[in-house]
Amino acid sequence: MTVSWDVYIALSAVMFLEYAVWGAWAPVLAARLLGPLKMSGKQTGWIYSTLPIACIISPLVAGQLADKYVNTEWILAGAHLIGAVMLFLAVRLRTFGSLFGVMMCYSLCFAATMPLVNSVLLVNVKDDATRSWVFIWAPVAWALVGYFLTGWRNLRKSEGDGSDCLVMAAVLSVAMAAACLLLPPTAPANQGGMPIVDAFAKLSSPDFLVFILTSLVVAGMMQFYFLGSAQFMIDIGIPSRNVPASMGIAQAAQAIATLAALGAVLDFLGYKWTLTVGAACWLLMYAAYVATRLRALIVGCQVLHGLAYVMFMIVGQIYAGKVGPEIPGSMQALIFAATTGVGLFLGTQLAGVVMDQCKAEGKFQWQKIWLVPLAIVLAGTLVLEFVFQGNV
Repeated sequence: MTVSWDVYIALSAVMFLEYAVWGAWAPVLAARLLGPLKMSGKQTGWIYSTLPIACIISPLVAGQLADKYVNTEWILAGAHLIGAVMLFLAVRLRTFGSLFGVMMCYSLCFAATMPLVNSVLLVNVKDDATRSWVFIWAPVAWALVGYFLTGWRNLRKSEGDGSDCLVMAAVLSVAMAAACLLLPPTAPANQGGMPIVDAFAKLSSPDFLVFILTSLVVAGMMQFYFLGSAQFMIDIGIPSRNVPASMGIAQAAQAIATLAALGAVLDFLGYKWTLTVGAACWLLMYAAYVATRLRALIVGCQVLHGLAYVMFMIVGQIYAGKVGPEIPGSMQALIFAATTGVGLFLGTQLAGVVMDQCKAEGKFQWQKIWLVPLAIVLAGTLVLEFVFQGNV
């Protein structure tokens, strides 16, 4: 451990709560929208698109502020407090227009915090081994909140209307705001100029541009997973109250992979092949989704999502930090804007349209739906294998 225990605990608490907030609603809110609220796939896609839209805007603003003007911990705390208010409001809303507006306001707040949680870690911890012991709390949080939600629903012995995920996220947001105040003060680097402009200038490197564009496309296909997996599991016979725990298996795998991929695997494979293997894990998952409806196999395939998230998303964030270590907030803002922003927005729109088109007599034609991300992730994997070099 290269940092003191109080710093490690503060960083870990913030990493845990950041992903607990996200994990409380992201995997299961679609089931509420498509089920009790009777929204269409397109409407569900637009509500899920609020976070990607926000990630195109907020990280760039937050990264500029953190690198030049305001301590990172204050931005994090303020954004989460406002976000908590928005989530409490969202619990009571049942119409598409009102819920979309509130979720957009919430997402603008939450999106500002996503790159900054990484940035504060990269600034205060310099070695990958110690970073992995902080990053591990992200999947642990996502898994635990899923299991807690499943346990709560089983204890209540009723399906409810699915709004409990929003209540849980709101409470966790308040806790997150408090935890941010325990972080070590992370002042702006204040090197002059425009850090976000310097981050975009990195795209002049052809290899980094290939990385950003491929990450954008492959990451966007996660929205098929988030929008479709919960309802897919219900349709093949998994009780809805067990869906959060079933999807939580991905985070259990992610927690284990975090320690391996950010240590031995990354050292052995390097950035190029770690990212390629990560994309290939999603490829295998979607292939299984297309090929079978066996419940045990579909649940088991959640492991592949966990592995992919670590080796593609998290390793990609570390790679971006290595390319621009002098402007950590803005480099994290750039990768989040590309993947969680533009990528997930386009993926959300595509997933919503495909789900509406592949629906007959009120039932989703899942095999046709899953073929779309399968083909696109295959293309991205081939680009990583044959074009991307991964040099820093």
